[in-house]
Amino acid sequence: MAGVPESHSGWTFITSHARVLAAIADNPNARIRDIAARCRLTERAVSRIISDLEQDGYLSHTRDGRTNNYRIEPDKVLRHPAEAGLSVASLLSLLSLLVQDESDRVRKPVAP
Repeated sequence: MAGVPESHSGWTFITSHARVLAAIADNPNARIRDIAARCRLTERAVSRIISDLEQDGYLSHTRDGRTNNYRIEPDKVLRHPAEAGLSVASLLSLLSLLVQDESDRVRKPVAP
């Protein structure tokens, strides 16, 4: 899973921003390199997404030596009018079912 992500073209059901947020929720001390590998994104893309999320108040971080400790704002409401009133916590509970570490999906096949 490390290294250059596999290329992907076309649209997906889950945005990169949601994937990064789910990865951070799973491990608030994760390195950008690890988030990128898990989300199959480049480190540059993850850095940009984290910056977007911080700029809009969905995420903040503190430095502890060389480590970033991320904090998600669970009560912040989602941006799109179709999700008016839904919180980040609601999104994360849904994503926890959909976005798993790839190794977990390989070990637990989905029933037909």
